[in-house]
Amino acid sequence: MTKRAPRQAIGKLLVHKAFESKFVKHPRDIAIWMPPGFRTQPEERYPVMILHDGQNLFDPRTSFIPGHTWNAHRPVARMIRAGQIPPLVLVGVYNTGEHRMDEYTPSRDPARKQGGQAAAYGRMIVEELLPWLVANHRTLPGPRNTALGGSSLGGLATLAIGLQRPDVFGALAAFSPSVWWDRKWMVKKVLKMPARTHQRIWLDMGTREGPGMLEVAREFRDALVTKGWSEGEDLGYLEARGAQHTERAWGRRFGMMMEFLVRT
Repeated sequence: MTKRAPRQAIGKLLVHKAFESKFVKHPRDIAIWMPPGFRTQPEERYPVMILHDGQNLFDPRTSFIPGHTWNAHRPVARMIRAGQIPPLVLVGVYNTGEHRMDEYTPSRDPARKQGGQAAAYGRMIVEELLPWLVANHRTLPGPRNTALGGSSLGGLATLAIGLQRPDVFGALAAFSPSVWWDRKWMVKKVLKMPARTHQRIWLDMGTREGPGMLEVAREFRDALVTKGWSEGEDLGYLEARGAQHTERAWGRRFGMMMEFLVRT
């Protein structure tokens, strides 16, 4: 009889229901992925990556389009086993549906008459969620141990919140970020920065994401370079050939992002 290969551990996922905040009105679920070995090494503490749109990251049953998920934990578990990256905790903050656009945008867009609550949403992450994770899920504090990431409007929220708080987030991952929002508000914000921060940034865009998307991503990359980021060193930039604006496309790039931002 042929022996079956042992199943490789991919970590443990739990979901904390209805996390409440004094900064945003609507409670949201928090998905927490713990790396292999988390339960057997109770004294160990871990770096953490906070990700927006948490329902789309791990479980195909909760994703916006059923079955279309990032499976973000799978490349991370593989890379941890291979020693490519250190063990870390992934945390997915669920969006709140109809309130997503308001919470993920840093300004009110006059054309849409919506948006502008990203600062409050960011305070929830910085002042409530991160301390709660340190106290309850053995994460490590400080920018060297804390990353923020997201896609589309979540990528915009990552940049808006993260660049304001380099004292909290040492690395930022923006997949297909909506930097077109409110007449390129985020591009203008970067160009007005007095100096670059010491954060590592991942920025990408698919080549089939819609008219003008690639051009504005390049414009945002150029704004970062103007401020002092160096492509290939502290700025990872990717134009994903043929990639569309989908959960699966972002999931396929997740390992590349981790390889660039998180190193042993």
